[in-house]
Amino acid sequence: MLQDVLAEPAWSKLLGPADRRGLTPLFWGHVRPYGEVRLDLASRLDIRAQD
Repeated sequence: MLQDVLAEPAWSKLLGPADRRGLTPLFWGHVRPYGEVRLDLASRLDIRAQD
């Protein structure tokens, strides 16, 4: 629906860069590209070089 509205020339003239940036959280606020991440700050990762 937003895509249709934003495709109209009248709206593209009214919306500035700050307005378009304000729309970004609407599209990406619910996305977790790597799933749920749980951090254990009490442990360390073993990232030493493997031979």
